[in-house]
Amino acid sequence: MALPTFTMRQLLEAGVHFGHQSRRWNPKMGPYIFGARNKIHILDLQQTVPMLYQALKVVRDTVAGGGRVLFVGTKRQASDVVAESAKQCAQFYVNHRWLGGMLTNWKTVSESIKQLRKLEEQLAGEHTGLTKKEVLKMTRQRDKLERALGGIKEMGGLPNVIVVIDTNKEELAVQEANKLGIPVVAILDSNSDPDGITYPIPGNDDALRAISLYCDLFKQAVIDGISVEMASQGTDLGAAETPALSEELPAEEAAEEAPAEEAAAEKAEGDEASAQAS
Repeated sequence: MALPTFTMRQLLEAGVHFGHQSRRWNPKMGPYIFGARNKIHILDLQQTVPMLYQALKVVRDTVAGGGRVLFVGTKRQASDVVAESAKQCAQFYVNHRWLGGMLTNWKTVSESIKQLRKLEEQLAGEHTGLTKKEVLKMTRQRDKLERALGGIKEMGGLPNVIVVIDTNKEELAVQEANKLGIPVVAILDSNSDPDGITYPIPGNDDALRAISLYCDLFKQAVIDGISVEMASQGTDLGAAETPALSEELPAEEAAEEAPAEEAAAEKAEGDEASAQAS
């Protein structure tokens, strides 16, 4: 595989170039704004294309080196898309609400993840000795923790890079990443603040089609990074996907083969007896 490709036409069709109303802009985004039309800022896709490509390469190289990627998008339009894309490329996500200290206080978050696992085990087994009220309380607690931490419960440590949709809504996530020195890849709309963003990508962060396009491209970049990592370790991807053939036949096939073997044996004995008689 290779880095995912995209065209400026795709970006235009997804509405990546549309910013916010010209009165709702952040002056720091001035260098990335092409102009205004009907009082709507138009973002400069001539800058978006190379910056998006650079961000995809960073994500791919991070994963190829064995790193972890955390997708962050808690707004309604991005929530489902972010979760689905992260799951499809075996990475991690926060799509419900960013809890303060999710990165900077990882030790406490880890304890909450342990509690979530414990509740899952208890609810998966027999509810011996528990009343319906206690089971309901545990279920609600499990669901609450799952919404907040379900996307990072397998992460096992801090991510190596985070991908953010809408830096205004995810301001706390950006601050925590900056404090820990974690690179931040982020979509920047015309009302966003580019400060603290390691790899900025000027683009619309509200349209579902635009968000879906970003997530799909980053998903493909991660998958490419995984294939590069496996290739560097000498793993044959084709062989890994082919199930090993058993030397022994399954019981049903063995039963079908038995009569044929017996007939062959009987025929051999008959031929031998005919030869002796002659």
